[in-house]
Amino acid sequence: MDILNVAIIVLALNVPFGYWRANTRKFSRQWFLSVHIPVPIVIAFRIFAGLGWRLITFPILIGAFFLGQLLGGKLYSWSIRYTKIQSSSCIFWDMVKITDIFRQKK
Repeated sequence: MDILNVAIIVLALNVPFGYWRANTRKFSRQWFLSVHIPVPIVIAFRIFAGLGWRLITFPILIGAFFLGQLLGGKLYSWSIRYTKIQSSSCIFWDMVKITDIFRQKK
């Protein structure tokens, strides 16, 4: 795998964790877990992809990591603002609820 594919995977992996992080109190145990659980997974992807530890890979993967976290937080804010659902910390469960709401409107 090349660096672009790994960066896309890292970004996609961090979106649910960013969603979870946005629904927690800052520096709480859940906040800490939502930020740090993906780190070993990202390291495993780095090793599996054979990227090694070249210096150029660090800013790309760290940027993808934080962009995924940011995007997940923005999705949480969007779901609160525009769907008016009782949100949980799980993006997948909230998307099921949002889908049901839109299905009922038709």
